[in-house]
Amino acid sequence: MKLLKLQVLAQPLLVLILAFTALLGTCQAADRSPNIVIIFADDLGYGDLGCFGNPTIQTPHLDRMAREGMKLTQFYSAAPVCTPSRAALMTGRLPARSGMCSNKRRVLFPNSKGGIPAREITLAEALKTKGYATACIGKWHLGHLKPFLPTSNGFDSYLGIPYSNDMDRIATAPKGRAAFLNPKIEYWNVPLMHNTDIIERPAEQTTITRRYTEAAIDFIEQQKDQPFFLYLPHSLPHVPLFRSKAFAGQSRRGLYGDVIEEIDWSVGQVLNTLKRCGVDKHTLVFFTSDNGPWLTFNEHGGSAGLLRDGKGSTWEGGMREPTLAWWPGTIKPASVSAAVSSTMDIYATAMKQANIPLPTDRTLDSHDLTPVLTGTGNSSRELLFYYRGYRLMAVRKGPWKMHLMTQNAYGQREPVKHDSPQLYHLEHDPSEKYEIGKNHPKVIADLLKDIKRHQQAMKPAPSQLEL
Repeated sequence: MKLLKLQVLAQPLLVLILAFTALLGTCQAADRSPNIVIIFADDLGYGDLGCFGNPTIQTPHLDRMAREGMKLTQFYSAAPVCTPSRAALMTGRLPARSGMCSNKRRVLFPNSKGGIPAREITLAEALKTKGYATACIGKWHLGHLKPFLPTSNGFDSYLGIPYSNDMDRIATAPKGRAAFLNPKIEYWNVPLMHNTDIIERPAEQTTITRRYTEAAIDFIEQQKDQPFFLYLPHSLPHVPLFRSKAFAGQSRRGLYGDVIEEIDWSVGQVLNTLKRCGVDKHTLVFFTSDNGPWLTFNEHGGSAGLLRDGKGSTWEGGMREPTLAWWPGTIKPASVSAAVSSTMDIYATAMKQANIPLPTDRTLDSHDLTPVLTGTGNSSRELLFYYRGYRLMAVRKGPWKMHLMTQNAYGQREPVKHDSPQLYHLEHDPSEKYEIGKNHPKVIADLLKDIKRHQQAMKPAPSQLEL
């Protein structure tokens, strides 16, 4: 009888304890800094996704990401090629400030001796100060020697190919473009690394997207109870193109479409894992690319859609990227932003969300996108500068884009310097077909003043790519 009474009395107490525990857990989750996930494609074009207008490549998971989150239609990489673009993403700074660019060598190569300088504060290093678990899974391309690898620059772990997947071509492989148009694993001797060790060479690239995805899922599952930063820079669709058997011949767009559709599958796996682990409403996810499509590879390259030119150029097609942001419960579903923004802005945005003060001992080119993402305001970004190496090629302000110099992606050895800068209205003419500088002398004069102020304050660092 006494036991029964004790049980009856204990039940309400148990309910109270469980309720308190649940409330405590909710409060702790609310107080925890949000997780940050950056999914980075390689050489993806503005017109390569279904939600950005592609008629033949099926991207249901990225389309869902757009429906559940925000599509950013005027989002730019900081450079039109891999190494400087990725350096800018990691540091929130124009590549010229870190020395991660060059007018002679556009990217780092397997024989390069340089890499991201130790003086730079990577996003991973900053987030580590707030207790974030960090992982880089995919292409790094900021230096393959030990001091420059992810694990020396704020990441707890690394799995990936340290540079582009077309490097280390073996001597017996077909010459010129033939190796790319009919790619085989054995044509390239690129390494797959785990932390600082080479675990596979050549990397089995037909399964690389799947293996990156599996590693990303494992990381999320292991770190779900603490804040984490996952950087997932895919090696593809950079040529040579590879996809797993499950996606072979599935796309109406051919091999290139197969590759994109497997990356789309990967995005779906990541989003589903976040939901399954109960951290989706506590995770900000960005999807974008390092630069535009490699058009010279024809069907093995992507599409810039209505934009002019592609990878390697500072025309819109080289640097405007198809970009999505996803954060259930925070970002309004199916929202679209035309705010001019950059991969560099992810740095300040993540720092804001993690409640980390921005460094004050260096110039940052990063602007917090939180007001844009939450629909509460605008970005503070006023100007966007287009660099190719150390050369300032163009500037954008509002709808206006002014070119000081122009250079096509490939086939043009030196840039053409314009004595009278070329002016385009990107809202009216996103394809940059109609030069209208003669009709707007005041706009040009104002932009020249902005450029002068920028150049006077710019202190470029020595090139790491030329070491």
